[in-house]
Amino acid sequence: MDRLEGKVALVTGAAGGIGAAVVKGLRGQGMRVAVADRDVTGIAAELHLPGDLREAAYADRLPGAVVAGLGRLDIVVNNAGVITRGKVTETTDADWVLSLGVNVEAPFRICRAAIPLMVETGGGAIVNVASCWGLRPGPNHAVYCMTKAALASLTQCMGMDHAHQGIRINAVCPNEVNTPMLRTGFSRRGFDPDSAVAELGRTVPLGRIAEPEDIADVVLFLASDAARYLCGSLVEVNGGKAVA
Repeated sequence: MDRLEGKVALVTGAAGGIGAAVVKGLRGQGMRVAVADRDVTGIAAELHLPGDLREAAYADRLPGAVVAGLGRLDIVVNNAGVITRGKVTETTDADWVLSLGVNVEAPFRICRAAIPLMVETGGGAIVNVASCWGLRPGPNHAVYCMTKAALASLTQCMGMDHAHQGIRINAVCPNEVNTPMLRTGFSRRGFDPDSAVAELGRTVPLGRIAEPEDIADVVLFLASDAARYLCGSLVEVNGGKAVA
């Protein structure tokens, strides 16, 4: 990737499938990386910032903690997310609070705190992990689709508002990804994860669902100077599969 070496990144949801792949990819390009998640034990990174993104104070202080620990902040990857299944009538208050807190409020707070710090050092890049399901909603995921739509819209708004400050803000929008979170969801519903993933793969024109590295590579591209003219973009990474 173009000129990522020596830069500093913050990655949320770093312990998950996509987050771990993003961290590995960024560090492989010579970057120093700060990782945020509820448990960051065992993650290879230059700075570990464990905590709960639902706590406003924690989300607010993350960008400043990166600057304090690593000297600057060039790239933010808002990767953390939760999937709540069900119609609105099947959604609990706890589902609502969790989904809004992790998928919308945390990225908002992190971006709000990070942008002024990036401006001080000449700019940077923010990559949000939204979803195809936020662009074209699917069935039985009402709150998930709504929160990812909000994140996509926030990305576009911030992309316009802060481009003149040298900050490029874009989002990657995956469809199904072969992550531990997806597999756990299948197990909880009584499905064999391997069989379910294989069956999903047969619905994708490319013949398989995405692996975390497929998404991470696009995140790295959007963070790099190779994407220097992309701003406020929502990049779908779906193997050609539309939302059902």
